[in-house]
Amino acid sequence: MHMAAYVERIGLHGPLRPTADTLRRLQVAHLLSVPFENLSIHSGEPVRLEDEALFEKIVTRRRGGFCYELNGLFAWLLRSLGFRVTMLAAEVMNARGEWGLPFDHMALLVTLEDPWLVDVGFGDSFVEPLRLEPATGQSQGQRSYRLDPADGRFVLMRRGRDGSWTPQYRFDLTPYEYADYEEMCRYHQTSPQSPFTQKRVCSLATPDGRITISGMHLIRTTDDDRQERQLSTEADYLDALREHFGIHSVGRASS
Repeated sequence: MHMAAYVERIGLHGPLRPTADTLRRLQVAHLLSVPFENLSIHSGEPVRLEDEALFEKIVTRRRGGFCYELNGLFAWLLRSLGFRVTMLAAEVMNARGEWGLPFDHMALLVTLEDPWLVDVGFGDSFVEPLRLEPATGQSQGQRSYRLDPADGRFVLMRRGRDGSWTPQYRFDLTPYEYADYEEMCRYHQTSPQSPFTQKRVCSLATPDGRITISGMHLIRTTDDDRQERQLSTEADYLDALREHFGIHSVGRASS
């Protein structure tokens, strides 16, 4: 695995010393370059939580992935650059207002002079790393986030347009390894109850919002606008993957 190839994959240039500014640039560049997607689940390609396998998929084949893949490999890149990184386990708030299962999500803690919450695998959420400062609002463009302490955990909160705060996920600072996420990774690949088995999703941050394919709907969003159109055929779907996400093939790597 070559760190330079990963850095080229996310289109980043300039010095990469392990500083807070570098961390910010790395997360932003990653979110603008590598999509959050679950296409492997729908094409019969097993997800392997190993750095080499993830590098081959995300860097060599220029694919994306879901949280365990994206944050897992990003942790490898950060460590290679000299950052101190801890894998964290989070429970996600679902659409019914209920907390998900333990290890539902992987996030990262990066410790510099101050601790930072880092995440390139949650889809539509904070774009820049968040200081691990309890109950302190942190603005990013027109959005704000805060980390509320609750029962020995932190709850990631996002402020909506109406000014109300909504929880996204909760976590503590216990360190974990790939093996700890294996059971939930299998669950999300196989269970009918997992949101990832319900439909194909591919989503990427843009400088002013996001572009997403959800099912057969192509959706463009900004803070002020939303445009959606139906993709009529599978050929249209594959064309959209190539045009908007740079994904030219889905499925197992060729031998």
